[in-house]
Amino acid sequence: MQRREFFRSLIKPIQVQREESPLYPPYFKSVQDFGKCEECADKTCVKACEEEIIVIKNGAPSLDFRKSGCTFCDACAYACNEDVLNIDYKRLLPQVRIKEILCLAWNKTVCSMCKDVCLDNAIEFAGFFTPQVNEKCTGCGFCIGVCPTQAIVIGEEG
Repeated sequence: MQRREFFRSLIKPIQVQREESPLYPPYFKSVQDFGKCEECADKTCVKACEEEIIVIKNGAPSLDFRKSGCTFCDACAYACNEDVLNIDYKRLLPQVRIKEILCLAWNKTVCSMCKDVCLDNAIEFAGFFTPQVNEKCTGCGFCIGVCPTQAIVIGEEG
């Protein structure tokens, strides 16, 4: 059993089922353009994603960070035949945040999995126990999938 599996077996956060708004790939001009995605039979953006984080949700591409994160490789933008995703509209994703109540480190258990996987050094610790997301965060989402308690969220308040 890996460390992450061990911690997940101990702590099962209460999950409120609610409709999440989609987190679109970082290459679009307007949300309204995603209406064109229903015309795309090939779903080329999904096939082009080397990290396999693009899924189709309600007919449009959405990012799912449970297994990996976005490398901003531009492949989905180049693959899009409907001109919904375009390299000219490249942007950062919304910054992640840490739900302190669910975070092992904030609850005095040594865990730095989010920091270990962050390529941008966007998660800083004061000692062992108070991780904070800094301004270097690109919203890539790599930290989300490794968090054993699902304490890291993106584009979510409260």
